[in-house]
Amino acid sequence: MMYRMPQPEDDLFELEIRALASARNAYAEEGAWHHQALGELILAYERLLRETRRLVRRSDREELEMNRLNQRLHELAGELEYRATHDSLTGVLNRAAIIERANRYLTQHGVALIVLDIDHFKRVNDGFGHPTGDAVLRGVVACLQAEVPPGADIGRVGGEEFTVLLRDDGCEAAVALAERLRGKVAGHDFGLPGGHAVSASFGVACLPRGSSFDAAYGQADEALYEAKRSGRNRVVSASAITRESS
Repeated sequence: MMYRMPQPEDDLFELEIRALASARNAYAEEGAWHHQALGELILAYERLLRETRRLVRRSDREELEMNRLNQRLHELAGELEYRATHDSLTGVLNRAAIIERANRYLTQHGVALIVLDIDHFKRVNDGFGHPTGDAVLRGVVACLQAEVPPGADIGRVGGEEFTVLLRDDGCEAAVALAERLRGKVAGHDFGLPGGHAVSASFGVACLPRGSSFDAAYGQADEALYEAKRSGRNRVVSASAITRESS
């Protein structure tokens, strides 16, 4: 006899229903000595079927609810992780996250670190208000995101200070990218009253595998300070400072 796969329309309790039908047929034989016992059996069996169906329906509902809750938990975990690692205003990595990522990369690879600071940002906040200042910060990030290559990371490490982390890119490529970023920010229309322009100064440092974020940041920040000191809205590399001092 060939086995027939259960079909969706098959009742889950088909065998029990057949047994119950047979019991009902036997019960219909008036005067049978087993009449009372069989009647009690049928009633108990019907109750069992009803309760089992109820439990199966409840189990299905609970399984659906459990799946929904698990999905929501995964979503919440993702949201919490994002909030813990990203700046709430600009959406880029926060200081702790960019430091952790840089130090992890440096265990296996060399990195180039670009540090930039918005020029005279305090004047923007004081002159046009903090909401406008926040809009400028988001605008600067948009300029960075338009130029930074895939695989690079952008982080906010201070009020108006950002970093771009590049892996295994040479210093010349990092300086060239910083120059493009500088031009992108300087040429962007931030919509400030009176057509007020915004610019940023950049410092670039390249460190080999085994270094630390603190070392990379220290060199890039020194180059950034030199860019500020020499007129702002420019790019200075740490290697250039080293060559000049030697």
